[in-house]
Amino acid sequence: MESLLVLTLISSIWVFLAGSACCQRPAVVNIGAVFTFDSIIGRAAKVAMEAAVSDVNADPSILNGTRLNLIMADTHCNVLLGSIRAFQVLEKDVVAIVGPQSSVVAHMVLQIANHLQVPLISYAATDPTLSALQFPFFLRTTQSDAYQMTAMAELIDFYEWKEVIIIFVDDDYGRNGMSTLTDELDKKMFKVSYKLPLPSQLNLSEITDMLNKSKLLGPRVYVVHVNPDPRLSIFKIAHQLDMMTSDYVWLATDWLSSTLDSILPVHQTSLNILQGVVVLRQYTPESSQKTTLWSRLRKMLPEDSRNSSMNVHALSAYDTIQVVARAIDKFLNGGRSISFSLKNKFHDLNTSRMPWGKLKIFDDGALLLSILLQANFTGLSGRIEFNSDRNIVSRGYEVINIDRTGLRRVGYWSNGTGFTIQSPEALKQKRITYTHLNQTLGNVTWPGGKTERPRGWVIADNERPLIIGVPRRVSFIEFVTAVNGSHKNIQGYCIDLFNEARKLVPYDVPYRFIPFGNGYSNPSYDDLVKNIANGIFDAAVGDIAIVTNRTKVVDFSQPFASTGLVIVAPITNSKSNAWVFLKPFTVEMWCVTSASFFMIGAVIWLLEHRVNDDFRGPPKRQLVTVILFSFSTLFKTNQEVTISPLGRMVMVMWLFLLMVITSSYTASLTSILTVQQLSSPIKGLEDLITKEQPIGYQVGSFAFSYLTESLYLPRSRLVPLGSPEEYESALLKGPFKRGGVAAIIDELPYMELFLSGRNDFGMIGQPFTKSGWGFAFQRGSPLAVDISTAILKLSENGKLQKIHEKWFCKMGCPGERRRKPEPNQLHLVSFWGLYLLCGAFSLVCLFIFLFRIVRQFARYIRQQKESSHAELVSSNSNSNWTQVVYKFFDFVDEKEEAIKRLFSKA
Repeated sequence: MESLLVLTLISSIWVFLAGSACCQRPAVVNIGAVFTFDSIIGRAAKVAMEAAVSDVNADPSILNGTRLNLIMADTHCNVLLGSIRAFQVLEKDVVAIVGPQSSVVAHMVLQIANHLQVPLISYAATDPTLSALQFPFFLRTTQSDAYQMTAMAELIDFYEWKEVIIIFVDDDYGRNGMSTLTDELDKKMFKVSYKLPLPSQLNLSEITDMLNKSKLLGPRVYVVHVNPDPRLSIFKIAHQLDMMTSDYVWLATDWLSSTLDSILPVHQTSLNILQGVVVLRQYTPESSQKTTLWSRLRKMLPEDSRNSSMNVHALSAYDTIQVVARAIDKFLNGGRSISFSLKNKFHDLNTSRMPWGKLKIFDDGALLLSILLQANFTGLSGRIEFNSDRNIVSRGYEVINIDRTGLRRVGYWSNGTGFTIQSPEALKQKRITYTHLNQTLGNVTWPGGKTERPRGWVIADNERPLIIGVPRRVSFIEFVTAVNGSHKNIQGYCIDLFNEARKLVPYDVPYRFIPFGNGYSNPSYDDLVKNIANGIFDAAVGDIAIVTNRTKVVDFSQPFASTGLVIVAPITNSKSNAWVFLKPFTVEMWCVTSASFFMIGAVIWLLEHRVNDDFRGPPKRQLVTVILFSFSTLFKTNQEVTISPLGRMVMVMWLFLLMVITSSYTASLTSILTVQQLSSPIKGLEDLITKEQPIGYQVGSFAFSYLTESLYLPRSRLVPLGSPEEYESALLKGPFKRGGVAAIIDELPYMELFLSGRNDFGMIGQPFTKSGWGFAFQRGSPLAVDISTAILKLSENGKLQKIHEKWFCKMGCPGERRRKPEPNQLHLVSFWGLYLLCGAFSLVCLFIFLFRIVRQFARYIRQQKESSHAELVSSNSNSNWTQVVYKFFDFVDEKEEAIKRLFSKA
């Protein structure tokens, strides 16, 4: 019984002691720091981390008696050494690693940290790809370059530059940052024209060679994304190469602001070199704690570095130690113990040269990682809070402009507001809501000391002038040609126009004309355009038609001349003849008009015959009266006067009709007698196509492709012609002789010039295509827009017309020799309403007249029967009807007065 009690007491004591040992906080917790001691970032980060560890160990509210031990290892900015130093640190049972500062070293060290489940927290590695799922144990307290490249892309968009050149260090940090910037610019439809990689160890000769080559490129906006460089090698060489002038734009990521912040005060020589550079700097809010820390850290620097200053990475390094310490404290407060396990693949390796077997897995590394991700407090660098990608929530960037006086802040950028001149804290306090539509920045001093926004590109310079192709025409040389094939003696209407337009472009454009063509025939303009698309020419100046297939490969300026395809054919001048007076009316119109004269004469005779002595008499006289009365009204020579109301009403309507007809006839006849009548066997395009006759076209013109591809004319019908003389010869031969053509199809300006001294040919109809002439440029060339603006100005101020008159109006401007259409004859359809109205009115009056006559005749018949008291009986009804008709005509022939007397006697 006593033995049982002793065993129970011993077991209880053992369990108590074991539990106490398990829950006891360790005296020391090791964390590692892997970075480059002797570097711009490393020097500041080293003293910042030492200060942070000192503050943590002095603060009883953190770790509560457990001392935080920082084990630092120098990577010497080398991937291999960095990996070895990381192994050495991990052997010492560290629960987390702070660093590395280099994204390149981080990629290697993370492979080890992930396997050993040791969280790695960097205060300077900004490579966006480090946030990938491949590295679940990676966190950073600095802002990812994903944010910085978004800010840089929006800065380029803010100043409306369309193309940039990126200079980057050729490692993981530089390539991935450049790739992120390229993606952001693609979203905005901007272009990275050239990417210029540099080795990690900057070589002055390579930088010089690279920048010299870039001077030959068009864009002048440079984005520099390299490692911190206290020597400012790139900018010094750029200054020596005259690349820090007003033509250039230099933008830099936060590597430059970190460099300059670390060497303050910046020497005046460096400021002169960097004048006009715009750089981003990670934003950190101002606070008294921050100012105090700056002073404290500066005192902790070595004697030879006391004059140096701090950069933003020192604050991030200080906050990183605070994050790790708080997470460890929370981990220990949760009753967890720090333990490591040898169960890993490295332990199974049998090698005496490398200490693989000493590497241990941190058993609760995943738990500590989750606690780290829950961090939420305000540090010296700003708000410490991680997002789903394990990146610190973006605090934004400052936009810094460097001028001769130093670094000058011109604004801020944040993901939510874009560019503003107020800090993010100020916007939050004032509750001001900004959108990307009202972004603003302060005034910037650009390279060269100018405050006007640089264009950001240069078309050409004296070392590389613009190569402009010029068609070497052998016909219609008034438009453009190379005299004697020399590039120094190129002249013509298009050349003068280009030179005048170039004077209105607000910058200098060195150029050189290169003749295109063999000098024996007109060159192919499609080939000229292809040479621009292939980069042989930068542009082309000449009489280049703007057509669809060409606009797909090059950009055109505003058209400086309207053009289109026209038909030119032989014409004859139709002289006036003896029967020209018949031309105003068509046959139908003449017939209806003549019939109207007789009809009106008959109607007036019927209405006037019973009351007007002028319309009575022998039958021959009355027939002449019917025929001549209407015609006499035409010349106002009629002796007869209408008396009856119905007759006068018909006469008024007839005179109105006659007035309209005679005035229209007079106008048409006048036009026929005064306008020159040109006629041609070709009536238009459709007529030319259906006649199956040969058609001429100009060699090199787009007319050939249009006729074959759009109108589907067989090539056998098309005859190439190279000069105005060949045009004339082919047209005179006609379509039935060898080498002759029925017509020529060419562009309007050529045909106007061809017809200016020739009277035997003319244009048939109007242009059946609409286009224009313009200057051609490579796709995306900004010069195309500026030349277009200049052409519009020339058109508005009248110089465009003056240049045209200089070349084409020496002997009088070439008038449009289009075939004038014959004056339209007057057709019945134009007057049928008037004729219908007159006819209907006459029939109504005639109906009223007949109605009155029938009533009078009926009364007359009744009166005859009553007075005679005799029945007129006939055995034959037809003879009775015949007598009534005869009596009716006799009654109608009687005068109105006689009938009235007869009725009055009754």
